[in-house]
Amino acid sequence: MSGPLRRGVRLGVDVGQARVGLAASDPDGILATPVRTLKRDAQKGFDRRMIVREAIERDAVVVYVGLPVNLQGRSTASTEDAVQYAELLAGELLAAGSGARVNLVDERLSTVSAHRQLREAGRDTRSHRAVVDQVAAVQILEQALNMQQSLQRDAGRPVAVPAPDGEDGTRGRSDS
Repeated sequence: MSGPLRRGVRLGVDVGQARVGLAASDPDGILATPVRTLKRDAQKGFDRRMIVREAIERDAVVVYVGLPVNLQGRSTASTEDAVQYAELLAGELLAAGSGARVNLVDERLSTVSAHRQLREAGRDTRSHRAVVDQVAAVQILEQALNMQQSLQRDAGRPVAVPAPDGEDGTRGRSDS
C-alpha cells in the first residue's frame, strides 16, 4: 500500500504442509496474539475459508502470509507452496467481499524460533505440535508489524489476485 498506514487488524499466517497457524493484531498494530491452528485442507480449502471468516469478522485490512525462503534467500518448494496458498487466499478474500490485502513476508526460521521459544517456556517437546504454528504465525505478524512501523506502510510484497478473463487483478500494490 502506498500512502499513509491504514489503521486496522492484521492477520499473520504460517503455512505448513499439515497445519496452518493464525495470529491477529489489535487495530493499532501493537500486539500480536495467537488465534488458532488449522488442519491444512489442500483438497477443500477449509483452512483458507476459516482465515477468510476471521478476516471478515475482525475487519482485517492486511493478511501477512509467511514466505519461507532458505538462509541464502532463495526459493524452495515450501516457498512456492506459500505463494500459491497466498494467491488462493487473496482470491477467496476478494470473492467473500473482504477488503483485506494479502502480503508475503520473509519468515526465515520462524518455526525453528517458535520451537525454541516453547522449549524456553517449559513446554514439553511433544506438546509443541498443537501450538507451534500459532507461535510461528505470531512471530511472522510481529515481524511485519515492526517493519510497517519503521516503513510507515504495510510490509511485504503484495499478492496479485488472479483475475478472470485476463484482466489486471492486482490490488493494493506497493513499492516494496
